[in-house]
Amino acid sequence: MTQSSSAVRPSPVFGYPRPQLQRKDARLLNGVWDFAIDRDGRWLLPEEVQWQRQINVPFAPETPASGVAEAGFFRACWYRRRFDRPRLHHGQRLLLHFGAVDYIARVWVNGQICVEHEGGYTPFSADITSYLTPEGPQTIVVRADDDPHNLAKPRGKQDWRLEPHWIWYYRTTGIWQTIWLERVPPVRIGFLRWTPNVERWEIGFEARVDGFRHEGVRLRIMLHAGDDLIADDTIAVVAGEVHRRIALSDPGVDDYRNELLWSPMRPTLLHAKIELLDERGNRIDSVYSYTALRSIGVQGDKFVLNGRPYPLRMVLDQGYWPDGGLTSPTDEALRRDVELTKAMGFNGVRKHQKIENPRYLYWADALGLLVWEEMPSAYRFTKQSIERLTREWTAVIERDFSHPCIVAWVPFNESWGVPNLPDNPAQRHYVQALYHLTKTLDPSRPVVGNDGWESVATDIIGIHDYDDQPDRIAQRYSTHEELPRLFKRERPAGRLLVLGTAPPADQPIVLTEFGGIAYSNDRERTWGHAEVDEPEKLREMYAKLIEVVRKLPVLAGFCYTQLTDTYQEANGLLYADRTPKFSLDDIAQATRGPRSARDRQLEWEWREHLMNALHTRSVLLDDHWE
Repeated sequence: MTQSSSAVRPSPVFGYPRPQLQRKDARLLNGVWDFAIDRDGRWLLPEEVQWQRQINVPFAPETPASGVAEAGFFRACWYRRRFDRPRLHHGQRLLLHFGAVDYIARVWVNGQICVEHEGGYTPFSADITSYLTPEGPQTIVVRADDDPHNLAKPRGKQDWRLEPHWIWYYRTTGIWQTIWLERVPPVRIGFLRWTPNVERWEIGFEARVDGFRHEGVRLRIMLHAGDDLIADDTIAVVAGEVHRRIALSDPGVDDYRNELLWSPMRPTLLHAKIELLDERGNRIDSVYSYTALRSIGVQGDKFVLNGRPYPLRMVLDQGYWPDGGLTSPTDEALRRDVELTKAMGFNGVRKHQKIENPRYLYWADALGLLVWEEMPSAYRFTKQSIERLTREWTAVIERDFSHPCIVAWVPFNESWGVPNLPDNPAQRHYVQALYHLTKTLDPSRPVVGNDGWESVATDIIGIHDYDDQPDRIAQRYSTHEELPRLFKRERPAGRLLVLGTAPPADQPIVLTEFGGIAYSNDRERTWGHAEVDEPEKLREMYAKLIEVVRKLPVLAGFCYTQLTDTYQEANGLLYADRTPKFSLDDIAQATRGPRSARDRQLEWEWREHLMNALHTRSVLLDDHWE
């Protein structure tokens, strides 16, 4: 990452920022904003700010893509943008949305505070209609407060030192996801949630109607599988809410059932048009959404997709970009990451220490890629850190619950933020509480309470083991008879794998970090858990290690470290710019092993179908109001 100043560039094109609740009447505010750095956080009001330069939103000021590229310590930063007042018809309201601002945001519109939000990875919005002036340009000002030294807040891989060290990277301050305006009717669809149930062949549906005033309002839901209308349901709105199970016609034939089920091989999406109707049947709001039929769970020592054991072939993905940090350069780049992951033979990613942009989750839904979603860690165990992480994790689950690609929740990683789990009952109770809270908020998915080691409450035992000798890996996980010794005495990374009186008897075990083989032309400033000095040796070492791990009967799956080089970590299969270090075909052949002719035919057929239909369902926005 080159930390030198660069010119502010035009805003890239991004897709609809909220893919599962889309309206036509929206406008992105990405692009050039006035900007100022407040190093000590002294300015508290917009009129105090000394505007110094410009920034390219939504890139963080630490990144070259922002045009600022200032990676030092500073407490706060300020943003300002003017826009023309849109025409509002028939009582329409104007909403201002923020995808993510790290860490505490305060927003003024025309000099008045309209919203405050805490949490660097979750969205927030405000109805700004009453703050608009009758005519002339409207002004938005944003203050982002983000103490670079505070370890008691969820911060993921953001370094607290001036320069990145070991496994931590440059900080992300302020706006790093899309900002956008949306014109909405006074009574409108404000929230949707989908819950598939394959066993009952139905889909649970929940909705909240904002601005609800009286009874008689109804919701109409039309679900399509391709061109086929498979459900058309009209539901009364009661007290501003809708709760419904939408029963589908069970085809009863396995081949047709399989075509409707979502999986990485066949990522069938069910597209939904949802209309809000008044008591006379007139449409007062309309949105596009989507869902999918699929089930996720564990059965004994297997991970199960749609009722059948499904071996996980995942890769660790930290979601950083050379010029943009946590922010991708374009929507197409997010799609390309999903495509590259699949082309390398993986069927899933473990998104590591990042709550990813919803656009990435859209492409994972549409193209068929499993996602483990992991909460960015805080690094202190305090009352404040507990409250902050719990609040934001709850908001993360609410935001992403309906994405079919997400198949596991991970609230903790490697005991970060709970460093004394073996000896501290309060820390163990915290992990157990987050595990049970997550299971309460979403009973439909497995939860990995603390990935890596020291499990105290989990549905899947995730193990991090960077032993670079395939023979030792093979011995350690060779048979179920080896498990008592593994849990009692082996201690990869020197940690107990499970805390408690006895190891679990029958749970899936997934090697969720291993490998980490580094190749780089700059070996003095990069590192990996193992190192090679040429691409051919990387190919050979990867193929040998992955073949051993893929065949281990004890494991329900694996997650290789990692997808791309990330700053000083050179252990990616791809360079940071997404160029493969050796042939994608060779990577894929090693990752998934031999494939049957039937598998190849299904993959080809579904990809042809997918490419023909995909772009008709996702709205792309530019910077011009309709």
